[in-house]
Amino acid sequence: MGEVRWLTEREAAAWRAYIVATVKLRHRLHRELSEAHDVSLTDYEVLVCLDAQEDKRMRMTELATMLGSTKSRLSHQVGRMESDGHVRRVPDPEDKRGVIAEITPAGRALLEKAAPTHVEGVREHLIDLLTPEEQVVIGQAFTRVFEHLNHLPE
Repeated sequence: MGEVRWLTEREAAAWRAYIVATVKLRHRLHRELSEAHDVSLTDYEVLVCLDAQEDKRMRMTELATMLGSTKSRLSHQVGRMESDGHVRRVPDPEDKRGVIAEITPAGRALLEKAAPTHVEGVREHLIDLLTPEEQVVIGQAFTRVFEHLNHLPE
């Protein structure tokens, strides 16, 4: 393995700020959605991903990748959401081993009610704190991180 490239003071400060801020941001957004609409942030994210598809459905494996989740964790999450009537799972007609998740009318109604709360939170706690230039830089940086991690073997 070679010599360890220890973080510089600047790099360590950036890393700590990122870790603490993202945990606190996700916690805050989750709390706002839970209190106002009785939906978790992770469930909300599933609904957003499904609703963004033209046919309002998506293969579970693709959904797990898009959400940065494992297939097992997503399967449990979608199972809970299915019990609540917000999504349903159906066999993939093109791949008999595959499963498709699709948003239900109840899930769509919940998403429509919760979306303004979420967007207001994202604006208040992140977007409006950044300049337009910082928004571009953050978007580029984390797209690069996502693509790097997405290409690593699991």
